[in-house]
Amino acid sequence: MSVLIFAESNNGKFNKATLEVASYAKEIANTLGTTVTALAINASDTTELSKYGVDKLLTVNNTSLADFNAKAYADVITQAATKENANLVVMSSTTDGKYLSPLVASNLNAGYASNVIALPESTTPFRVKRTAFSNKAFNITEISSDNKVIALAKNAFGLKENNVATAQENFEASTNDAHLATTVSAVDKATGKVTIADAEIVVSAGRGLKGPENWGMVEELAQVLGAATACSKPVSDLGWRPHSEHVGQTGKPVASNLYIAIGISGAIQHLAGISASKVKVVINTDPEAPFFKAADYGVVGDAFEVVPSLIEKLKAFKAQNS
Repeated sequence: MSVLIFAESNNGKFNKATLEVASYAKEIANTLGTTVTALAINASDTTELSKYGVDKLLTVNNTSLADFNAKAYADVITQAATKENANLVVMSSTTDGKYLSPLVASNLNAGYASNVIALPESTTPFRVKRTAFSNKAFNITEISSDNKVIALAKNAFGLKENNVATAQENFEASTNDAHLATTVSAVDKATGKVTIADAEIVVSAGRGLKGPENWGMVEELAQVLGAATACSKPVSDLGWRPHSEHVGQTGKPVASNLYIAIGISGAIQHLAGISASKVKVVINTDPEAPFFKAADYGVVGDAFEVVPSLIEKLKAFKAQNS
């Protein structure tokens, strides 16, 4: 059973989720006694994959695939899997990955498991642990088909360096004109800061901050921690923060190692979107706020006093340990 991964990239560079998928696939390949092949579309810097166990890299350079197109990308991944005789395809549960994975599984007539959080419990039969019901439960999924597609949840496995010599090959994949009928007229991306998708730490705030003019301390705390900033749905609806920062069941899901919630009560939709985060810290004046029941650590206090004090202590700690 050979292993193929889709090496997702942003602006030509591989994101953290791709390196995590490579690390995960290498562990499976070692168990199966096989190798890892990666497929990259229009990636400019491919050297980093060698650090994470990718034995072979198929590169596709095609201007018609410059913008993400789920059906077209799925076709290319399917062709790569067929070429490499890969009956296990590993992808990431990123926003794009969630569109791609089911299409690839359908193309390959493969069994599919999403939101996988651990290495297979067994390979014969093939069983993996995954989250279910908006991360409220776990289940063990058994895939009995010859071909298999799994999507790894973000921050579920981590990065594990495994330096290898990577053979590189240009791959001429065919494209279906019908799948390229949709064109992208503009892309609006947040730049110059850590993104929610790649962040290991997320600092989020809600209406408890009383207005957009008070967001400076949230951004300062995020800067000190090297974190991404986020917000609750009411905050983005009010226009205090951009919708790209809205996290929750109806916004962006967060699976960070540390999630700090400031002035967020903890509505069920918000909790469902951040429940995959490993450690949750809540700062709120209301000791009965629902978020405290889901938190690992809680601070009952005024954010306008707690957060500046926290920033001061963190800066002092960093200065002493730099």
